[in-house]
Amino acid sequence: MASDIKLIEKSLLTGQWDPAISAPSHPITELAKDVVDGSFRGPLTSTYAREIFEIQSNADLNQPFDILFNLSASTEGDEVQQELLRLTLAVACLHAFVQANWTGPDLDFKPLDLVVFPPAILSLVTDETLDGKAITELAYGGEPVYHLAQFPSFLRFAQLLFNSQYQHILSVPWWRLRAALVHQQILDDCVALPESVLLSLDFLTQLVDTDSDLAGRLLLEQGLLEHHFTHDKSAADYFVRAARATGLQYHLTGALGKRTKFQQTELSQLVLLAESRAREETGKTAEISAKNSVDSNSSDRQAAKVPETLALNDDTLLEQTEFTSSTPSASDSPLSHLDPSSQPPLHPLDQCIILSLCLNVRNTSPTHGLTSEQMSPYIARIISHPQNWSVHTMALLLRSRLESSRTRTVERSTLQLQALVDQMPTADSTASERLHYFHCIPLPSKWEMERELALRFLSLGVVKSALDIFERLEMWEEVVKCWQSMERRDRAIVIVRDLLEGRKAEAEIVISRGKATSRNHRQVLDSAREAKLWCILGDLEPENALEHYNRAWTISRETSGRAMRSLGAYHFARGHFTEAIACLRRAVAINPLLSRSWFILGCAYIREENWEGGKEAFGRCVAIDDEDGESWNNLASMYLRMGSVRKGLENEDVQVGICNT
Repeated sequence: MASDIKLIEKSLLTGQWDPAISAPSHPITELAKDVVDGSFRGPLTSTYAREIFEIQSNADLNQPFDILFNLSASTEGDEVQQELLRLTLAVACLHAFVQANWTGPDLDFKPLDLVVFPPAILSLVTDETLDGKAITELAYGGEPVYHLAQFPSFLRFAQLLFNSQYQHILSVPWWRLRAALVHQQILDDCVALPESVLLSLDFLTQLVDTDSDLAGRLLLEQGLLEHHFTHDKSAADYFVRAARATGLQYHLTGALGKRTKFQQTELSQLVLLAESRAREETGKTAEISAKNSVDSNSSDRQAAKVPETLALNDDTLLEQTEFTSSTPSASDSPLSHLDPSSQPPLHPLDQCIILSLCLNVRNTSPTHGLTSEQMSPYIARIISHPQNWSVHTMALLLRSRLESSRTRTVERSTLQLQALVDQMPTADSTASERLHYFHCIPLPSKWEMERELALRFLSLGVVKSALDIFERLEMWEEVVKCWQSMERRDRAIVIVRDLLEGRKAEAEIVISRGKATSRNHRQVLDSAREAKLWCILGDLEPENALEHYNRAWTISRETSGRAMRSLGAYHFARGHFTEAIACLRRAVAINPLLSRSWFILGCAYIREENWEGGKEAFGRCVAIDDEDGESWNNLASMYLRMGSVRKGLENEDVQVGICNT
């Protein structure tokens, strides 16, 4: 089995079982194959897992999970097999959480099926108590976790297993990166990762040096991490390096074509020429893609098990650009041999890279029509050859976002987004297929996609439908905005006060979960979410804002970055710059990634004529977003001010010297 360890690691990373692995005669190898195949219930409820997820008889349920579980429990086999077992169970927990909240279909087991409790406390524990405990422990950097995420215990278990000691498994740092990125997406705002997570990735070269696709995956996922933190230039560099690693060739150029049904004159249209390198499975992939490239309503596309692509059905616009020239405009391109209207299918990993390059266009360009025109060819290149459920979902989502601002396409944009939301819990494709390239694309969670749909309704003026979605998702900040848009601030205040005083919880939670469970729910609410609700109430009641913000800070045990940001903005708006600086200093210490806090802090320093402090604050702003023109302007002003001050001090020193002489 020892010779198969590296191959098993690669199989877990890629989501595809390597046929070179010897027949899975060892039980741990069989568990790893089940996890790769998307079957998590068996491994997580096995006897091996029960030894790890067993709670001692004298345990106190108020203790954190890392104390309750004996993660270093010894199992049969040597140290390498024990590490592989922990890795396998950690991947199963992480992907179970992802399946429940991102890709679907619904899970057929719960966290309570994993944990082995002593008989004395078994009747006191429910799935809700486990998940409530996990939500409390997952709060990070002063930012609360989305409280309706399904089965957050799985993510917490995965974190604990990934963070245990490993001496022989090389891929653990990569999995820590993946778990950290998933964790970031359930927080209210992004929080800086520990430096150790990023530095440990440098040691993965031994794992990817002989596999170009695996190297491309690693570079792509590092780029997506930079994209999440809005480090656009760094992300673009990773995406380009990922394309080079996988051998992807691409070129954005023009070709003669038509975009409307009544167009008589052929005009140059943007087209993305792209070609994957030859792979062993290219023939099979090409055959499947050729079948999938037909009309979206055909039975062949349904056989491909990808989300439904809605037709535009417009009386003027064509479904897709009709290229009338078989050669692109740039004849000197290495891809000039490709026909713009009939390009070969791309490998799914290369499709992920193309989508990431498309995201970079959005990140580094202003929001206007030219950006949409430049992004559309990237998305059209992916949609024309559906290869994977998750990748195709991401492409349709990006197209929906682009079409939301055009009158002729806004209807399909909204309906397509609704269709993507509805198809999440279905079982039209396997869990393994949906998870295969999940870590290679920035696919939003179920609640984020529904939130986007609600915001789309809001932009169209369908406030009631948006309000219904926000209330079902318990996104109270957006609920408040909806009521404010309807000029019903009084109704928004009533909702927040009902939540804080427990009246709304009595109606929605206690009835469904029972009186005993609601008490535990309130304890979780007190630590993180209640602080946020007090901040929202402070925004709604300006006359009592100072009291509400201070109460939020106290309730959070001085960990709520939102409370300090609100206090800082409150004092700044009233000209109390010394108090604003003190509050904002605490806010950026809790979460230093929010450039808005640094900007207001810099402005407060300017009012206090503290040029050194202003230089530091605006310097952090441009470090977070190097295209923030206003911060660059203020930073230059700080340097000019500091230069004039130094010059004045030097003149004073000369005068003093003359007088002394």
